[in-house]
Amino acid sequence: MSNATINSYRLDEWRGIILRSALSLAAALVGLSMQSAALAETLDVWIGTGRSSLSRGIYHCQFNTDDGKISEPTLAAPMEGPGFVEKHPKLPVLYAVGGLSNDQVVAAFAIEGSAAKPTLRLMNSVPIGDGGAAHVSLDKTGRTLLTAQYGGGSVAAFAVKEDGSLIKRTALIDHVGGSKAVSGRQDASHAHWTGVSPDNRFAFVPDLGLDQVLIYKLDAASSSIQSHGHGTLPPGSGPRHMKFHPNGRWIYVVNEISLTVTVFDYDADKGTMTAKQTIETVPAADLERERAKSTSEIRVHPNGQFVYAANRGHDTITAFAVDQTTGQLRFVQREPVRGATPRNFNITPEGQWLLAAGQLSHTLAVFSIEPKSGMMTFNQSSVFVPTPICVLFDKR
Repeated sequence: MSNATINSYRLDEWRGIILRSALSLAAALVGLSMQSAALAETLDVWIGTGRSSLSRGIYHCQFNTDDGKISEPTLAAPMEGPGFVEKHPKLPVLYAVGGLSNDQVVAAFAIEGSAAKPTLRLMNSVPIGDGGAAHVSLDKTGRTLLTAQYGGGSVAAFAVKEDGSLIKRTALIDHVGGSKAVSGRQDASHAHWTGVSPDNRFAFVPDLGLDQVLIYKLDAASSSIQSHGHGTLPPGSGPRHMKFHPNGRWIYVVNEISLTVTVFDYDADKGTMTAKQTIETVPAADLERERAKSTSEIRVHPNGQFVYAANRGHDTITAFAVDQTTGQLRFVQREPVRGATPRNFNITPEGQWLLAAGQLSHTLAVFSIEPKSGMMTFNQSSVFVPTPICVLFDKR
């Protein structure tokens, strides 16, 4: 065999190897693309809004978890100042607190329409009976709905039908007194949030005016609540919202007045909470500047490794790392929200993205979350939404 023939043979062999490698690489890339597409999903985002000349009710948009892009919000249902919204744990029903027909109510809406364009149909509403509510939540069975009245200083319970509509108010309990640690802010009770324990046995109501988290025994079947005790915050804290750690042993309370987060140990058997750490969300030096500042929302990352708290006026979100042995917090990052007055924010169920609502800038901005460090990065995506107060993801 001549050298030319051998060289030609070798060249053809190498061409074959290169071709087979290219085909294998292309197949791998196609596989990765298909895998990425399979993992990506579109989440519904329901947005509760405040009273303003721009807002007309509850808004809806969609969020792509693959590229972090968010669609332009559209009006889903008219309502006056539907500040907070909540989804039924099992049914396609959305609840909101706000004004209907000149009355302050909690309303149930059926989620209908196509997956690409869902709509809200009003099922019914029930008057709250103590002014407007600052927050709404449901127990884990979806049979009991709870509201917190900031102005009235009370918590209310409502019974829910099997179809998700509301039956009646079953309880309205006034919180008495005020800590008076901060004059003008804590002269009276100001209930601010409601939620239940992981085992659904207790309900919790942080009260800004009392410097306490009030604890109630919950009977979801009868939609009844009974006073059980309270957790105590440092004087002048002004507790606003709280969240449980995924392990159910730690509670995190964000304090509106002091711009701090207090960490509690939680005894699930006894239904008691004991404070063990309070950490600032904003440096004390920053609080001395003239602009008013206060915290708003707190979230625990789905992996349980990080906690986030929003700072109004400072217009940032603070990230903390969670000690997996004690539950205590360590500062990680303080990130500007690219908007004004972050009244609320939420983290997607898989923990990759954070959406921050700027109440006064009328914005909803998107941030990615690095899973190992918990660090936030703005992804250059932001949309206009009038006076956003609540961001709720719905994985249908």
